[in-house]
Amino acid sequence: MSIDTLPEADRTEGAPHPRETIHLYGQDAAETTFLSAFNAGRLHHAWLMAGPRGVGKATLAWRIARFLLATPDADDGGLFGEAMPSPETLDISSEHPVARRLLAGSDPGLYHITRSVNEKTGKMRDAILADAVRELNQFLQLSAADGGRRVVIIDSADEMNTQAANALLKMLEEPPALTTFLLITHQPARLLPTIRSRCRVLRLNTLSEHDMATALAQAGVEQAEDAPALAALSGGSVGESIRLINQDGLKVYDELVQIISGLPQRFDRQRAMKLAESISGKEASQKLDLLLVLINLLLSRLAQTGAYGHPPAVAASNEEQETLLRLSPDAARGRLWANCAQDISSRARHGQSVNLDPVALVLDTVFSIQKTAAG
Repeated sequence: MSIDTLPEADRTEGAPHPRETIHLYGQDAAETTFLSAFNAGRLHHAWLMAGPRGVGKATLAWRIARFLLATPDADDGGLFGEAMPSPETLDISSEHPVARRLLAGSDPGLYHITRSVNEKTGKMRDAILADAVRELNQFLQLSAADGGRRVVIIDSADEMNTQAANALLKMLEEPPALTTFLLITHQPARLLPTIRSRCRVLRLNTLSEHDMATALAQAGVEQAEDAPALAALSGGSVGESIRLINQDGLKVYDELVQIISGLPQRFDRQRAMKLAESISGKEASQKLDLLLVLINLLLSRLAQTGAYGHPPAVAASNEEQETLLRLSPDAARGRLWANCAQDISSRARHGQSVNLDPVALVLDTVFSIQKTAAG
């Protein structure tokens, strides 16, 4: 199968793949840190790109890969031994041969590791297996013959199973010459401490509303009128914003607000039933995942309202602010909502692990919210 037809674990549905994204917004500090190390001749052999999901970690990894494979070392002499000027950005023209080869998945200097498809089931595996990392050894041995630079991208390193992590650790302990490892991680704590200790960390932050709007436009997503709500609900993550857009997340969140707007005196059971019954069909699992995320987000916003004495930025109809303040007027109520969020999250994970009926799981969650609102 070609690169265009293979399912990809590191692609957000409805958005370009990170290798297709030329510009990165809102992460100047991380880019400057890497570029400074390169120009100073202190390029570490392994970099850990850490930060929330969807803020541009993979895009940065591919930008670094293009840059490294297309740029001579900072101390390399040019014609007649003249020093080359230090690069000021990671930008590489999309017309550059390296950029073209990376886009086609054919550059011999890059090795890309992600979760793969299980040929027996046709579904994406839950983890990166050891075989994928062990095959990296063959790539490094074969590519070493040409003497060129090599780049390895692992997206995401969080998803390696124990055997894969141990196989990678051996390579990081004795790194091959002219090889740079780029590890993408959403949760660094899930990695082996010995892997983290052998990497230099590049931290990426959540995006501002302006940077996120610009990044969404680059991805071909125009949501100007919804930009404030998307920024509030996505936590400054472009990836999460696209997910909300694809699955009507703003509409679902607004429906949740409407359901709790009458609490504690009035509970719209019929509306809650309708929402629960919408979790069906071919995409039931995705719908349930999104709904549970939005429920947890709503509870977190209730907890924040009580803790800080005012609601977060508007993410739904004007009724949301009044509802948050009424249901969480002080720190004591905020703690109740925080405890409710923890309890619901734990029960939801258990319900999903034992394949509890989604309708029953959603209703149980809504009833827990009703009880908390009643005090």
